[in-house]
Amino acid sequence: MFFIRTLIAVPLSVTVWLLNYFAFDMNFWMSGLNGTLAGVLAYWITGAVMRHRFIKSHGLKRKEYLYIKKNLDEAKGKLNRLQRSLMSIRHLPSTRQRRDFIKVAKRIYKLTKKEPRRFYQAEQFYYSHLDSAVELAEKYVFLSSQPRKTKELEISLNETRKTLHELTVNVEKDLHDVLANDIDQLHFEMDVAKHSIKKIKDSRINDESRRLK
Repeated sequence: MFFIRTLIAVPLSVTVWLLNYFAFDMNFWMSGLNGTLAGVLAYWITGAVMRHRFIKSHGLKRKEYLYIKKNLDEAKGKLNRLQRSLMSIRHLPSTRQRRDFIKVAKRIYKLTKKEPRRFYQAEQFYYSHLDSAVELAEKYVFLSSQPRKTKELEISLNETRKTLHELTVNVEKDLHDVLANDIDQLHFEMDVAKHSIKKIKDSRINDESRRLK
């Protein structure tokens, strides 16, 4: 969107500046000001049109889109905090699990950003699981940074790692929910393709039988 808006705004800005300066005999600074204003206006209008088309193409109302966008903006900050916290945990056995957690969480975010309507299939992730993961990860980092670790603290850290593992499983289910419609559609298309292949095979067998007779 930024590239397209810039591609329209910059040439228009230059064109307006040249027309003002050479065709209408305006001074250099006034021509430059008019060109800049034209570019800014074109950039804003192009963005508004593209945003409207994007919202309409996904079957959303503007109010719905703004609500989803607000949640996505908040989620982006939470994901950054989560990644910083999880990657600063010094526990080698859980490294892969933590990386998988971040990978799946980011995948849900990217899918939702690309297709905002998927937000409704990922509400559990945005309203519950992501917040819990951020809170647990940050508390774990804080507690693990303490110079002296008591037995009680070690138990708490171990329980936190187990809970984060359980959250990883839940987030993977969240991703499955987001992709549920795509999976159903794939199964439907596979069934149609198999039925079509079977019809072709049966037709060829029947043709071969007729020729042999």
